[in-house]
Amino acid sequence: MRKWILIVVAACGLASSTGCLLPIYSADPARRAQQLIYTSEDLRTFLDEWERIWFLDQPSHMKPYRTNGLVI
Repeated sequence: MRKWILIVVAACGLASSTGCLLPIYSADPARRAQQLIYTSEDLRTFLDEWERIWFLDQPSHMKPYRTNGLVI
């Protein structure tokens, strides 16, 4: 019987808690909006940073059209 009570208490505890125990954003709506904007800007610039690290943002020196190398 004790085992079932512990299972029910654990299930109620897990079902009632949604998300993290400590919230990542503030409860104040104005502050939370500012934090969400900062987070989305950080994620948006992540791709640019990744391309800069791997030197993918360099200009291409290839010709826009294919040539066969023959002298005309």
